[in-house]
Amino acid sequence: MEGDSVSLNSDLTEMKDDDVIQRRFGDKNTLIAEINVTADRITVYDDVLDGRFRDRLKLDNQTGSLTITNTTTEHTGDYERQINGVRKRFGLIVYTRLPVPVIISNSSHCSSSSSSSSSSSSSSCSLVCSSVLNVSDVNLSWYAGISVLSSISVCVLCISLSLPLEVEYQDKNTYSCVLNNPISNQTTHLDINTLCHTCADSVHSCGPTEAEIRLVLSALVGVATVIILVYDIRSRRAERDQAHIHTSGA
Repeated sequence: MEGDSVSLNSDLTEMKDDDVIQRRFGDKNTLIAEINVTADRITVYDDVLDGRFRDRLKLDNQTGSLTITNTTTEHTGDYERQINGVRKRFGLIVYTRLPVPVIISNSSHCSSSSSSSSSSSSSSCSLVCSSVLNVSDVNLSWYAGISVLSSISVCVLCISLSLPLEVEYQDKNTYSCVLNNPISNQTTHLDINTLCHTCADSVHSCGPTEAEIRLVLSALVGVATVIILVYDIRSRRAERDQAHIHTSGA
């Protein structure tokens, strides 16, 4: 994993007085470190290959093992160990740290379906699990419990991965989205109640525009009610005044 240290052993418990150990890297077998016991010399070549190994190489003067500290993906490749002319090659892959995948709802409304032979209906929720990354050799998968439902893999550098999933709102399964490479993984668990809503919820919910319309209608009804009450009071008062005038005249 990026940032970790790795040791490339020499398979020696102790070096002899005439041992010469060389370490090389890459397709061009670039010399990056050397131990010459006879000359009592230990050398690391920090500036080769654009300095990718600078301040990262440590040689054990007892066994000849090479340790690479604070590794990056630039240290992925083939390494050669040569002891007194005998060669052995190692393959090293350094993986970047994985981001946590994100689950989002892919639709603003649920979809419902019903059959003619049954009065029951079901609502489903469309989801997408995605991850923004700049790595290689990763898998993005949907799980129901411990079973894989779907998966997508890439082995070249990419910007993002996304994987859809359709679930029933009443589904009791435990769903999770997993991003993994051969040595690590990141998991996000699905909370259906948070991301998915039933059709009944959708019917009773309203957006800002509908809420504003309802507020205006309520205000108009209130104003109309006040006008009617004022008109009724004035009409009753006028009737009483008219009756009083007739009584006084009589």
